[in-house]
Amino acid sequence: MSTTTTIGGKVWVFGDSIDTDAMYPAFAMKLDLPEAARHIFYQLRPGWTDQVGPGDIVVAGKNFGVGSSRPVAALFRHLGIAALIAEEFNSLFFRNAINAGLPALTVPDATRFFRDGDRAVVDITTGAYRNETTGAAARTTPLPPLIREILASGGVLARLAENGYLPAELLDALRSGAVGAGGSAA
Repeated sequence: MSTTTTIGGKVWVFGDSIDTDAMYPAFAMKLDLPEAARHIFYQLRPGWTDQVGPGDIVVAGKNFGVGSSRPVAALFRHLGIAALIAEEFNSLFFRNAINAGLPALTVPDATRFFRDGDRAVVDITTGAYRNETTGAAARTTPLPPLIREILASGGVLARLAENGYLPAELLDALRSGAVGAGGSAA
């Protein structure tokens, strides 16, 4: 179980109303996880997955993740995305991110506060966030304790397994990477 609540990384900024179809195109849903992950944002930003690196942070505007409940968070995690920051998340998308163990923090005016390539540092316990590139800092509403517990476990399935609601073998499989945080075979 991870207890890190401070996350820092290079920022990639996207706009408003980015839907799950733009994040995870239909044709990619037929591919295995590593190949599908290479197609995130392929229409919005061709080649993005070749530039993004482990620990990077995706920043977006309002209504991020609108659309179907495609398991996009697992793809982001596969690419090594450390956190999502948005001015507003679609509620279903937000829940899917948390279920997959991907921190998602709502930050007002995030797309004005951060620019592509900036370095962000966020603390999900206090709500403090900072643009290390510009030196600007502010606070937002932190994630509640239960959500932080789910994230610290690595997602909702891992949390349920830790608490004895799912077989211990599932927890072992989640930690080994044999099963994705969304419950599907990796």
